[in-house]
Amino acid sequence: MTLQERYAGILAYFHEHGGAAQSELQFSSPYELIVAVILSAQCTDKRVNLTTPALFRRYPRFADLAAAEEDTLFDLIHSISYPRSKARHLIGMARKVCTEFGGELPVTPEALMTLPGVGRKTANVVASILFQEPVIAVDTHVLRVSQRLGLARGKTPRAVELELERHIPADLRPRAHHWLILHGRYVCTARRPACPSCGLQAFCKTFRRQSKEE
Repeated sequence: MTLQERYAGILAYFHEHGGAAQSELQFSSPYELIVAVILSAQCTDKRVNLTTPALFRRYPRFADLAAAEEDTLFDLIHSISYPRSKARHLIGMARKVCTEFGGELPVTPEALMTLPGVGRKTANVVASILFQEPVIAVDTHVLRVSQRLGLARGKTPRAVELELERHIPADLRPRAHHWLILHGRYVCTARRPACPSCGLQAFCKTFRRQSKEE
């Protein structure tokens, strides 16, 4: 099977079974999305969704968050991983949005990455969801699934990102990002992948190799 055939088969499967996949983070504005994505680093979306309602009631806008006291914000997000550094990043992010971007979230991944607490993955997630930028954010799920399926050989998130974007059409990338995440979250899990019931067996490089070995 060629790499092109593998991509074609996997994307066709997701088209049929993945539907209009979307983020499981709960948000209603660009402000709420970037806050949620920053909080989600090394933390589950479920935990973030339990935490953000109180945060958004207390700080409903960038300007409110920019004026927050770090200790008060820390108390609201203490159940999240790395709450101290995330509190500091959130306040710094909100202040920069207010002072340098007129209170509006910048559009491009490059501009987003100038904000405190926003790395490439976070920037790509936000740009993809909000602005339909043709980028793919590579988190641990996307990295694992891409390598197992045989979509990418790269060992780093950046290398895998470039490989995926080289082979996935620009108009599909925002959806493909979520297809891969959800597949990694619920099917191709880290410890116990559900290979026997996975619909991608015919295209999965790892499954085909293991089947031959057995």
